[in-house]
Amino acid sequence: MPPILRSIADLPGPPPLPLIGNLHQLDTARIHRSLEAWSERYGAFFRFRLGRRQIVGVADPAAIAAMLKDRPDGFRRTKLLEAVFKELGISGVFAANGDAWRAQRKMVMAAFDTRHLKRYFPFLARVTERFHRRWSDHASRGTEFDLQADIMRFTVDAVAGLAFGVDINSIESTEVTLQTHLNQIFPMLNRRLTAPFPYWRWLRFPADRALEHHLDVVGRAVAEFIAAARGRLEKRPALRTAPENLIEAMLAASETGGFLTDADVASNVVTMLLAGEDTTANTLAWLFYLVSLHPPVMQKLAGEAAAVLGVSRFPERMEQASALAVAAATAHETMRLKPVAPILLVQAVAARTIGDIAIPPDTVVAALLRRGAMDRRHFANPQEFQPERWLTPAGNAASTRGERISMPFGAGPRICPGRNLALLEISMLTAMLFRNFEIRSLRTEHGGPPEEWLAFTMSPSRLWVKLAHRRDAGIAAV
Repeated sequence: MPPILRSIADLPGPPPLPLIGNLHQLDTARIHRSLEAWSERYGAFFRFRLGRRQIVGVADPAAIAAMLKDRPDGFRRTKLLEAVFKELGISGVFAANGDAWRAQRKMVMAAFDTRHLKRYFPFLARVTERFHRRWSDHASRGTEFDLQADIMRFTVDAVAGLAFGVDINSIESTEVTLQTHLNQIFPMLNRRLTAPFPYWRWLRFPADRALEHHLDVVGRAVAEFIAAARGRLEKRPALRTAPENLIEAMLAASETGGFLTDADVASNVVTMLLAGEDTTANTLAWLFYLVSLHPPVMQKLAGEAAAVLGVSRFPERMEQASALAVAAATAHETMRLKPVAPILLVQAVAARTIGDIAIPPDTVVAALLRRGAMDRRHFANPQEFQPERWLTPAGNAASTRGERISMPFGAGPRICPGRNLALLEISMLTAMLFRNFEIRSLRTEHGGPPEEWLAFTMSPSRLWVKLAHRRDAGIAAV
């Protein structure tokens, strides 16, 4: 006899109000905390309403993993997300579904594979060297600076070099940078995705007009990237069959395969810039904050960097970056506690079963990716920051069951294509920081612990940091 399934109506959840559902109970800047609180109260499966739309909340890691594995045929990006991204002209592989996603995914994955990362590494080392000079200057002058804003300069330069073959050097720029405009896009995306109705189709507020300006500036920069890549293809026809970066691969495909339009190419360029800048930068900001609270971890990171790098100020070879096991473990522990994507919304393509619940087609499901990682059944002392849980007794990086519970990059066929680049960037910057500097102070503007802000990705409230040269680094200030 087949198992008896529950319907969505059978699930517990917060009582909704007519018309607005549970919207009145949600702070859109911290919606993830509301859903996590409901999960704690009602269990791993619950229901709630946003307006008239019923949504299923899922916090069980096994159910989430099965659901993410069942993409793109069983579950898809939500229709709302696809529509909002398409309206802004930045859909790309992130928001695409079905055949459109399949056509773009393979190229994007190839751009971030290990072979390309190895070839790209000297550029990343050069970006890291620039960043060392920038932070060395801060340390010498004793200046306090905005941590996230600085790190975002690093991440946008890194992804632009790999994906587009462009050295934009926002790190050393004294002008308004591309990163400044990119920073304004995610908060507005979040605002539109959580709005009770698509107001912007009839009424544009100042924030909506500002968004159009930021998108226009980014769009013009992207057009220059595309023109430069086309110029390289004309001068070096061999790049059409052996492209050196993502943008060249997409342009070659648009010329020969016919399945990518210029709009598709531009959308993917913007998507890579947004995703590569914001997510990695926020993870690094959380990592530096958590490490600043745990001096023993800071000393382990400094000791590992000194042992691996020797007299070098930062990893100068891929082998050095790959040997930073403590840095990698610290990254995984940071992402367990502070995932930049604590919620993932998907929509059922066809009738599906999640756990023992029947999910009708078009049902929106909110996957709570952090809840399982904070469960003592999966992690001992889950509230504690313990990077060593990701290491073997010998001190090497561990591939553990924890990676099936903590899923900061998602899982299944749509797992984040840039995860290898993100982890490499995190290890590079972490080693550079703790090899050369000590964190003299790291504070929020209000003086308390940083709050979690969800503006499409989860970031800490603004952090201000003051660095000092590490006395035992053996490297003179420059």
